[in-house]
Amino acid sequence: MNRSSSIGSPAATTFSTSWAVDRKRLGTRDDISRRLLAAIRTGDPNQKTIAFAITLNGELAGYTLLNRYAPEQNYSHWHITVPNLRASGISTALYPHRIKTYFDLFPMERLIHQTRTRNTAVNRMLDKYVAVAETIHVEQPDGVALPGEFHLRYVRRSDIPQLFARAAELQKPAVPGRTPATE
Repeated sequence: MNRSSSIGSPAATTFSTSWAVDRKRLGTRDDISRRLLAAIRTGDPNQKTIAFAITLNGELAGYTLLNRYAPEQNYSHWHITVPNLRASGISTALYPHRIKTYFDLFPMERLIHQTRTRNTAVNRMLDKYVAVAETIHVEQPDGVALPGEFHLRYVRRSDIPQLFARAAELQKPAVPGRTPATE
């Protein structure tokens, strides 16, 4: 089977339509592979697109991608690729570590989260850490999304201690004697 053909499959079409992915910008499976390979961290502080693997128990669970344009214009993307790990809390638990990694490794001042307003799962996770600064129509969103309505959230280097404090709060049980995992 031609690996590129699965991008045009009915399942891929449904996925890209439901998440408003610009299929032309997404490209073929080979295009995606080339972009991810080019994003493997080289150690160059001027690298503009950087991917990091997310592993759990030694297995690939997903990846995060940082797109850097200017000190105040940086976007991150986060994808849990193992379906049964989505909504498991992994994104919430790793969020402050992910943000700290970006700021520790690169000379950036601000990170922008640009999330489609209807992406309830990602917005629910981000709501735990960062308020929506504005909701606007974005004609040319970062990544491979189609134009549309997006929430924008801004994170600065100075926010990192508050992110870790919030993560600690989220680990505390809401009811004495109960663990966050049972709530």
